[in-house]
Amino acid sequence: MMSLNGSSFLKNSFTGVSMTQSQSLRLPVVRNRFTVVGMVNSNNGRPERNASVSVDSAVKEVNGPVAVEAVESDSKQPTTAAVGGGVEDVYGEDRATEDHFITPWSVSVASGYSLLRDPHHNKGLAFTVKERDAHYLRGLLPPVVVNQDLQRTGLWFAYILASQTQHEGGTYWFRLVYLKKDLIRDDVNNQVKKMMHNMRQYQVPLQRYQAMMDLQERNERLFYKLLIENVEELLPIVYTPTVGEACQKYGSIFKNPQGLFISLNDKGKILEILKNWPQKKIQVIVVTDGERILGLGDLGCQGMGIPVGKLSLYTALGGIRPSACLPITIDVGTNNEKMLNDEFYIGLRRRRASGQEYAELMNEFMSAVKQNYGEKVLVQFEDFANHNAFDLLAKYSTTHLVFNDDIQGTASVVLAGLISALKLVGGSLADHKFLFLGAGEAGTGIAELIALEISKQTNAPLEETRKKVFLVDSKGLIVRSRLDSLQHFKKPWAHEHEPVNEFLEAVKAIRPTVLIGSSGAGQTFTKEVVEAMASFNEKPIILALSNPTSQSECTAEQAYTWSEGRAIFASGSPFAPVEYNGKVYVSGQVSASRTFEINILQQCIHFPGFGLGLIISGAIRVHDDMLLAASEALAEQVTQEHFDNGLIYPPFTNIRKISAHIAAKVAAKAYELGLASRLPQPENLVEYAESCMYSPSYRNYR
Repeated sequence: MMSLNGSSFLKNSFTGVSMTQSQSLRLPVVRNRFTVVGMVNSNNGRPERNASVSVDSAVKEVNGPVAVEAVESDSKQPTTAAVGGGVEDVYGEDRATEDHFITPWSVSVASGYSLLRDPHHNKGLAFTVKERDAHYLRGLLPPVVVNQDLQRTGLWFAYILASQTQHEGGTYWFRLVYLKKDLIRDDVNNQVKKMMHNMRQYQVPLQRYQAMMDLQERNERLFYKLLIENVEELLPIVYTPTVGEACQKYGSIFKNPQGLFISLNDKGKILEILKNWPQKKIQVIVVTDGERILGLGDLGCQGMGIPVGKLSLYTALGGIRPSACLPITIDVGTNNEKMLNDEFYIGLRRRRASGQEYAELMNEFMSAVKQNYGEKVLVQFEDFANHNAFDLLAKYSTTHLVFNDDIQGTASVVLAGLISALKLVGGSLADHKFLFLGAGEAGTGIAELIALEISKQTNAPLEETRKKVFLVDSKGLIVRSRLDSLQHFKKPWAHEHEPVNEFLEAVKAIRPTVLIGSSGAGQTFTKEVVEAMASFNEKPIILALSNPTSQSECTAEQAYTWSEGRAIFASGSPFAPVEYNGKVYVSGQVSASRTFEINILQQCIHFPGFGLGLIISGAIRVHDDMLLAASEALAEQVTQEHFDNGLIYPPFTNIRKISAHIAAKVAAKAYELGLASRLPQPENLVEYAESCMYSPSYRNYR
């Protein structure tokens, strides 16, 4: 290793320097934020670059000649500034696009056989010959070396141009020019292509799910690379709908733990259990008690597939580092007789705890989380039953950074869709009337956010704007005369109106412009209901949000056919595009091969960016205004071109950029409300969010 400083810099000319490949030049910089490391050889008299050059936290991939200038001492030569990641990065994951030297045991010891079984550092066949020799891998892998993706093969060159000026003043400057050789496409030896080829051989979705989970446990970076680059194809596998079947059969397919299991037997030891998790810098926890998994009900301990899947999306689509994510299942038993009698069930074989026993366990858990991970760790409640979900959110929202995706996340993404849809039907939210079938977590959460947005737009009291929204539950329209028998979260929606027992009659009585289903009851938007909506609306907005498909209030084909092609439809379950009278209709959002559901949209477009915004701002609490900001940011991403194609949500083409925009709006609101702790506020929050995102590209090991 040669260190260039003082006279040694002046004594060398760097054009055609002859050095072996194991030697390197380290160029020190005093007055700016770069670290520049170059490696050269002289096989043909041209210095070759295959070491690292980092500018602040990252050097972006170069597609042509790029100059990076650095200055020492008091020189006035121009410098380049990069946006730095503001979140502590133990594993260097924020800088994964760098080609920099790192040892896989810089944090944990791994080499040889152990290295190949460390998902954080394993690269499989992508280990170079040099790395295989250095890390005792020779013989443990077949001889072929496979690159990660089609755009990574090729050679990098660095030419060092240095001035020959006198050094008496103690000043000098240099310029590095990076040139990338024409890329050589490798259509055979390619990990991403090969894995997708293998994945498509499986005909059963659960087999694809298991293959993806195996890959995540074997090679974490390749898993996320695959997911990011094939998001539309793999999301239904990694999350809904396939994750539902995975949870039902979790005991049978369970191999290695992917998160923490905390049960009633662990009372008094939860802090100790949290300390057992190997990663210490946790920023996001997704936790479930498994009582209401999707539309499948109580799956008990086997609901772990939900936190694992959600956090995979946090990383792939929101850029949260895998090492900062922690899935947790709280096992308090199950009331599902099938689970209790299943010989492969992995949870406690007892009836569900409730009341004080349940509350004490959850309180110990929340206290331990805050004690172990601090004030700024985001705890996302997932798939809790109504009676616990609302209570937990209300209890801990004033003391912890908590978020319920079923109540708040669904609401925010649906509100974004409504804001977009109004550009097609006209008017503002205040000009419309909303009728819900379903008054649980999702229904009341969406209703409340709609009322909040109307209040924000009109400056009317929330109590007044709620009167624009009507809810129907299993006993009929929620009205004032039912107030004494209603659960507390339904009471704000008990309006003055005569009782109506039948849903169709409620539609005719309220005459809504927007119909929203969150009931979990399939085929409840009947032909008569849709025809009634179409009779008093030129463009009825119909959102059938329940999932899976069997629980959808109506299908896309039914909505378009029964409304004579006039409905604006989005769903909570995937439906293929529909052809009616020679025109093809798409619901919610569509790719080349399938229609995506609002539930998937929620996972992909909303909560990853929302969580990223909380983290990069160092938020200590979630405020309703942050949810409104996220909805508005998502709606802003819908262009006229999207509307022309029948979309009310932006496509998946640039999902991470969408997440960055949502994160920026959420972070900006956190700073505005005085809830941000990461100071000072970055000047450009979008660039800052992008700079903090995890990249799954491989790093080089020395």
